[in-house]
Amino acid sequence: MKQTDSGAGIQVIDRAVALLDAIARYPEPVRLKILSAETGLHTSTTHRILNSLIDNGFVERLPNGHYRLGLRLLQLGVRLHSSLDLRAIALPFMQKLRDKLGETVNLTIREGDVLVYIEKAVPNRMMHVQQIVGSRAPLHVTAVGKLMLGAGGEEEIRSYTQRTNLPAYTRNTLSSPQKLLEECQSAYRQGYALDNEEAEIDVGCIGVLITDSSGSLVGGLSVSAPIERRRLVWVEDVIETGRAISAQLG
Repeated sequence: MKQTDSGAGIQVIDRAVALLDAIARYPEPVRLKILSAETGLHTSTTHRILNSLIDNGFVERLPNGHYRLGLRLLQLGVRLHSSLDLRAIALPFMQKLRDKLGETVNLTIREGDVLVYIEKAVPNRMMHVQQIVGSRAPLHVTAVGKLMLGAGGEEEIRSYTQRTNLPAYTRNTLSSPQKLLEECQSAYRQGYALDNEEAEIDVGCIGVLITDSSGSLVGGLSVSAPIERRRLVWVEDVIETGRAISAQLG
């Protein structure tokens, strides 16, 4: 029974993709009967799947009953394109910084109340900090996250505090709303932030923000190292790398 359910589920996805492809082939909105003929699906099946796609924003139905691709696809495409652009542009700069400092360099973006690691440059040494691409971390325990909160201003920081209750990950995590507010604002003013074993004991980070040509915040850059190896003299190198990446983003 499970096999049948699984197969049916996959078949529905295949049919939905076929309908999206069929709509995309036409420069103008398409009638239901044409889509049914294009995909070889019964009209009632086509109508049912299209309604589900409409509910999820992948397809739009016009007042005349014709169908076109929905804005959700555009939004997803823009997010993918911007992330791919950021990674491609940032990686050579990250590798150069890694080679200079001999430590792990991370590229992150914000998704809601967490940071997502989307790229890394790892040094060729036995002992180094290992961040997994795709992993997530709460904003308040990371250097870049604190900068992102600081960029949002006092109201954003207080709102984040209320939503999350600032769970502690180590004994050094900033779980006091007032201390977090002060540190985020101070870090944003100075242009860089530190993670002093707040996400993980024995690990320290230096983080900066990355912006595009319009000044909009698009991500963050950080260097992670065992706390005994981290040096504050690296701050200027990290800031300069963040600026160089920002300058390349159109």
